This record gives sequence, C-alpha cells and structure tokens, in this order.
Amino acid sequence: MTIRAFQQYIHMKDHHPDLKLKYLQKLVEEVGELARAMRKEVLYSDTQNVKGTIDEELYDVLYYVVALANTYAIDLESVMHLKEPISSTKYGQTDGLVRLIDKSL
Repeated sequence: MTIRAFQQYIHMKDHHPDLKLKYLQKLVEEVGELARAMRKEVLYSDTQNVKGTIDEELYDVLYYVVALANTYAIDLESVMHLKEPISSTKYGQTDGLVRLIDKSL
C-alpha cells in the first residue's frame, strides 16, 4: 500500500477537519504509548499478539499523523518528494528517495 492509498483510506474512515486538536492529542498519547512499548521492547513477532506492542503503537502514531495531515489537505506523498531531497542534502546522503523511486519504476 502506498502512503497516498493509506491516506485516502483514513480520509474515508475518519475525516473530521474540526477535530485537529483532538487528532494532535491522540498523536501525543500514542507517542507516549509507543515509548512505553519501546521500554518493554514488546514486539508482535515475539508475542504473536499485536496489543501493546511497538508494532501496534507505530501504526497508531502513523494513523494520527495521517489523520492530522488530512485535516489540512496535505498530501504526504507529495510532501515526501519535496522534503526528502532537502534532508538528503542536509545529512550528506547520496541515495535519495527520488533515486529509489526511479529504480522501482
């Protein structure tokens, strides 16, 4: 699944532009839960139960990042193409995202 497809899915499922602050609060809460899971180093591959794992919390963080982006009509895939070259230059990386995408086409 692409970032754009995931963003469209979240938009269909949970799009409430009037809830920007609620999405932000949920994002912060999920980052806290991710930190807790990371301290315990609980992974789905170890437990075969996703509840309370790093895996689950990373998904939840991603969910609320995407939901928040949707409230501002921000296309994260487009932003990724704009921002990645800047980051690659800043950190002296040569295998930028654009090259990886070009190789996959």
